[in-house]
Amino acid sequence: MTETKTDVIAGVPRQLFINGQWTAAADGRDFGVENPATGTELCRIADGGAADSARAVEAAVAAQATWARTPPRVRGEILRRAHELMVERTDDLALLMTLEMGKPLAEARGEVAYAAEFFRWFSEEAVRIDGGMTTTPDGRNRIMVMRQPVGPCMLITPWNFPLAMGTRKIGPAVAAGCTMVLKPAPQTPLSSLALAALLQEAVLPDGVLNVVTTTRAGEVVEPALRGGSIRKLSFTGSTAVGRLLLSQCSDTVIRTSMELGGNAPFIVFEDADLDAAVDGATTAKMRNMGEACTAANRLYVHRSVADEFAERLASRMAALTVGPGTSEGVQVGPLIDAAAKQKVTALVEDAVAKGAKVVAAGTAPQDAGHFYPPTVLSQVSGDSDMLTTEIFGPVAPVIAFDDEDEVIRLANDTDWGLVGYVYTRDVDRALDVSERLEVGMVGLNTGLVSNPAAPFGGVKQSGLGREGGRVGIEEFLEYKYIATPVRDRPAS
Repeated sequence: MTETKTDVIAGVPRQLFINGQWTAAADGRDFGVENPATGTELCRIADGGAADSARAVEAAVAAQATWARTPPRVRGEILRRAHELMVERTDDLALLMTLEMGKPLAEARGEVAYAAEFFRWFSEEAVRIDGGMTTTPDGRNRIMVMRQPVGPCMLITPWNFPLAMGTRKIGPAVAAGCTMVLKPAPQTPLSSLALAALLQEAVLPDGVLNVVTTTRAGEVVEPALRGGSIRKLSFTGSTAVGRLLLSQCSDTVIRTSMELGGNAPFIVFEDADLDAAVDGATTAKMRNMGEACTAANRLYVHRSVADEFAERLASRMAALTVGPGTSEGVQVGPLIDAAAKQKVTALVEDAVAKGAKVVAAGTAPQDAGHFYPPTVLSQVSGDSDMLTTEIFGPVAPVIAFDDEDEVIRLANDTDWGLVGYVYTRDVDRALDVSERLEVGMVGLNTGLVSNPAAPFGGVKQSGLGREGGRVGIEEFLEYKYIATPVRDRPAS
């Protein structure tokens, strides 16, 4: 097992991965990967462009027919081996992720386990792709239905969960028999390159997975989507970029699945177990330093318990240890970059200027890195900018409400609809509110909804389709219907 930061970086390929080969960018360009805890450069890697994207797509197209005919059990066993390799190398993968993304090592280890589980889950789904046969109502024809891979895919992953978002897309694509071009976020490419090397070791055939790291997303992605060879796009990222990609997919009618932004309401009713609610809010808010689309963005608390809840949450968050994720005992790492810190700072300043009260703020290193202290705000005005955008930071705005209809209206008053959280002891209310929330997922008396066995996704402008669960593989499969006449039979 690698033991040092230098060794773990040195062990990761720094080139593009195309048709089973590690290769430099066609024009020789590269870019630096920053450690957000220090602001220093970790290493430089290949910066792919249009020519590299074309080569990657060509490799995926060339490999598609053979890969689609590969037995499901073989595809599943590749994923199973990849799962085992990930588990064996948890410490190395976690350290690599912490260095390029910032999350504390304990949380990074949790992500490795979560990411690996997608490979195990879809290794089991590969052999369960089914079809069927029936007869038309008039008895004249047989209806045969088969499932086939959709074809070469473009996968675009974000920086906040660089390993898990990769496996959540690669796993079902491999299981379904699709080839891929993966474009990871430029902030966190090392996790994706390490994953490609691991899959190569698991004997994934050449050309099935191709990885193009780049700072030139437009050059890499748009020609591929408009070129006619890519048949599926799976994207996780912002709603604004999702809209742009949808327009680029329209020319060739590419099938899309998108996990976009969120603006999650966290609702605490007067009968809730406040200890459990504070625990859940800490989880839902502080996972990944708040840099998650599932993060609790608007904490609506019944007026009768709002002050007590805010004080308890503030006490919990202010006590969290902030620092470099590689340091012992750190619970909150840095934000991803300077722009992220500036955004969170501006949102808090806007809320305070509009009347919000800072209940408590923790402490954070000031000399280096992109750190922001965990902060709780109360008396947040409805026109505060942070209520209509993803905060993506360790800031919890608490807003008091008076009745159920009011909080449902407030919770649904957003373009997004990814996840909502509800805390109450009343079973009838719990189910009713869960039904009325315009979201794709509900955390009912829990602050954590993500699980490889569950269908992850949202409604409204939070996306299209679902990832994970039994339906996750459906996004990478097409139905084919074959009609054949029933042969005339002699009368008995």
